[in-house]
Amino acid sequence: MNKRIAVIIPAYNEERSIAGVVRSVSGLSGFVYDPVVINDNSTDKTSDEATLAGATVINLPCQLGIGGAVQTGFKYALEKGYDVCVQTDGDGQHLASEIPKLIGPILSGDFDLVIGSRFVSDTGYEASFMRGLGITIISLFLRVTTGIRVKDTTSGFRAAGRRAFAFFSSEYPQDYPEPESLVYAYQKKFRVLEISTRMIDREYGRSSITPIRAMYYMVKVLLAMFVDLFRKT
Repeated sequence: MNKRIAVIIPAYNEERSIAGVVRSVSGLSGFVYDPVVINDNSTDKTSDEATLAGATVINLPCQLGIGGAVQTGFKYALEKGYDVCVQTDGDGQHLASEIPKLIGPILSGDFDLVIGSRFVSDTGYEASFMRGLGITIISLFLRVTTGIRVKDTTSGFRAAGRRAFAFFSSEYPQDYPEPESLVYAYQKKFRVLEISTRMIDREYGRSSITPIRAMYYMVKVLLAMFVDLFRKT
C-alpha cells in the first residue's frame, strides 16, 4: 500500500481532455498514484487545465516530441524515488481503471516492462487496415530479431519498474520510442509482458496517421529498430 506510482502523461495541445485524464488517475485507490503531465510546449491551455486538475506539471521550454517528453517523466520519477512509472496518453483513450493491471506484474517482481495491448484479446478496438498491417509487420520483425513477442508494439500505455525506468531515464529513443524501446529492453535483458487492456476512441481531435503516413511510419520504424540492434548499451 505504500508503493508510489508516477503516471506520466505526455501532452501536446490537449486542453479539452487533460483534466479528465488527470482526475481519473487521481481517483485510483490502493496505492499512491501521482499524475505527472509533461507539457510538450503546448500552444493552448494544457498546462493550466492540468494544474487546476491537481497534476504535477512539467512545462518543456521547447517541443521534444513523445520520446523526450516521456524520458523527462522517467527522470522526474527517478529523482523523486517512485517505485513504478506508467505511461498513458493525454487524449483520454487509455482508461485509468486499467492501470492496476499494468503495475501488478511489476510489483510482484516478475517483470520489468508491461505493455497494455489492444490485440492480445478482443477488446473491441479496430485499427485501419494499413495501420494494423504496419503494427503486425513491426511485431514480426521484433519477434524474429529479439524473440520478444509483443503484438501491440506501438502501444503508449505501459508500465516500467524501477530498473527499467532508471535505464530509460538516461537512454531512451526519441523518434519512435514505443517500438524502439522494446529493442532496448531486449538488449538490457528486461523481462517484458504484454497484457490485454481496453482503449476507447478519443473524444476530441483525431489521429494524424493517414494510410500513407502509416506505411511511411512502418518503414521508418523498421529502419530505426534495425539500427538499434547494433547500438552499444
